[in-house]
Amino acid sequence: MGAAFWTALVLVGLGGIALAVQAPINAALGRSVDDGVAAAMISFGIGFLLLLAVVSLRGGLPGLAVLKAVPWWCWTGGALGAFYVWAVLWSVPRLGVVTTFAVLILGQLTAALILDASGAFGLAVKEITLQRIGAVALVSAGLVLSRF
Repeated sequence: MGAAFWTALVLVGLGGIALAVQAPINAALGRSVDDGVAAAMISFGIGFLLLLAVVSLRGGLPGLAVLKAVPWWCWTGGALGAFYVWAVLWSVPRLGVVTTFAVLILGQLTAALILDASGAFGLAVKEITLQRIGAVALVSAGLVLSRF
């Protein structure tokens, strides 16, 4: 396991921390503006402005020819992200951060098993094994423990 592996683990771990902190911040924004969808839009707007600045500093967007060649389904990521942000900011006040993220991770792992097994979106196929099913089962147990 090389440096790229460990760097990826650290970055994803930091991303997980960012998501956990983002959830109650966005929930508070939703309460402050009294509209979860508007709060999600504001959150995405701030993220858009930040990314626009980074892309501008790096030299700009890909050309139109490159963008036209992108498969249609690649354009759905923003909509899925918007749904995620809204669902989490709506759920945190009702479920708490731990239960919200336990459900979120269970959903992610369930979808990940299917995506890996099918090789969806150009992924390398990874079979569903008992070890991987066990990992999902442990997260399911964590979800139950977080509520009862």
